[in-house]
Amino acid sequence: MKGRAVAIIVGLTAIAIFAVVGVAIFNAVDDIVSGPDGDCTAVVSNHEVEITGEQAENATLIASIAIERGLPARAVSIALATAFQESKLINIDFGDRDSLGLFQQRPSQGWGTEEEILDPVYSTNAFYDALVEVDGYETMEITEAAQEVQRSAYPSAYADHEEDARALASALTGYSPATFSCDLDGGAPSADEDLVDSGLTARADNVREDLLTRYGALDVGGFAPGGVTNGHMEGSAHYEGRAVDIFFRPVNEANRTRGWAVAHYLVGNAARLDIRTVIFDDRIWTAGRDGWRDYDPPESSGSQEILEHRDHVHVDVFG
Repeated sequence: MKGRAVAIIVGLTAIAIFAVVGVAIFNAVDDIVSGPDGDCTAVVSNHEVEITGEQAENATLIASIAIERGLPARAVSIALATAFQESKLINIDFGDRDSLGLFQQRPSQGWGTEEEILDPVYSTNAFYDALVEVDGYETMEITEAAQEVQRSAYPSAYADHEEDARALASALTGYSPATFSCDLDGGAPSADEDLVDSGLTARADNVREDLLTRYGALDVGGFAPGGVTNGHMEGSAHYEGRAVDIFFRPVNEANRTRGWAVAHYLVGNAARLDIRTVIFDDRIWTAGRDGWRDYDPPESSGSQEILEHRDHVHVDVFG
């Protein structure tokens, strides 16, 4: 009996220590949660989620990897709820015992090396690799599916983030159009950059390359080696090599959803990529202005679908 009592005391002490460590971890995360240049908001079905720019970059990464892998929005909801709970959507280099990164994965448990786990692309793919092995995860409760992957000591904690995760996932996978926005400084860097080989400025070319890296094969255009001199509206940023179009044709609901996923990704990464304007589906977002607005295209004889950007996402950079 005495030995059992000692064991119970030791167990309770271990739990208390774990709880203290957990509090310390999240207090430390609170100290570092800040945005690159502003905060972001998703409003879906009257539920509002507010995150920093840094969290937005990680959330959009998690969503874009799922889309590129062909995973359902449910997978994104599960991943976001997990990352909210484990790291507050911050790629932290510390945690309980040897836990690291967005999902607090442990090298000692076979998740990878420290360097790999601290790579958000690697850690997100590792999470999805484990999730897709869970039979029936698509119809499980988010908490149950997350626990199957994470094996957390506190599985019920994932439930605290379900509503936020579902709303954010719906926006970032494109199922809730024009619901995700970031409030960024509208000040413009220099716009007199030389064109690189693609015919774009270095910043615009960086956006093009980033999109192809995140989403794989995309139909991108609106630029040409040496630059373009016609084919766009008067005064278009395309003529300065500052703009890229991402086409989603034909205009249908599936392509509209995918287009909004990309449009929201661009807004979520606007600070990192120096993005000034995103236009899609007759809506426009501009750095330095509040949210998405109706887009009023200039008068032209072109196709209304093209003029209203219903068949393509337009993105331009500051320079």
